[in-house]
Amino acid sequence: MTTQTHHVDHELIQAAAHVARTRCRGDNHTMAAAARARDGRIVTAVNAYHFTGGPCAELVLIGAAAAQGVYDLDTIVAVGDRDRGVVPPCGRCRQVLLDYFPALKVIVGEGDRVRTVPITDLLPESYVWADHQLDAE
Repeated sequence: MTTQTHHVDHELIQAAAHVARTRCRGDNHTMAAAARARDGRIVTAVNAYHFTGGPCAELVLIGAAAAQGVYDLDTIVAVGDRDRGVVPPCGRCRQVLLDYFPALKVIVGEGDRVRTVPITDLLPESYVWADHQLDAE
């Protein structure tokens, strides 16, 4: 695992925090995510909690980004409602984010320890789905 860190995109954290504060209500929506596209646009989303395992905010964001024509994300962050701050992605989200965006950077940490790391740092020795697909001929 590398320990490479990148610039922290505070505007992205603020965008996710704003969505968490203004759009997360009750038990159905408790997390917000924001991602910066390579072209600079910011896409936001909230989770869709359900007892059957509804999608996390990061996964909803992937679909929302695609719906807006954004297919290349640079950096992502998730923020909890009720001022919980930055929350790292769960294991499922880490794997999906790696598969969709292998060069993605993720903002993690709390307070003055917030930092930006490559998604690969969150999944060392990871399974990369694309590496195991047969080439279409």
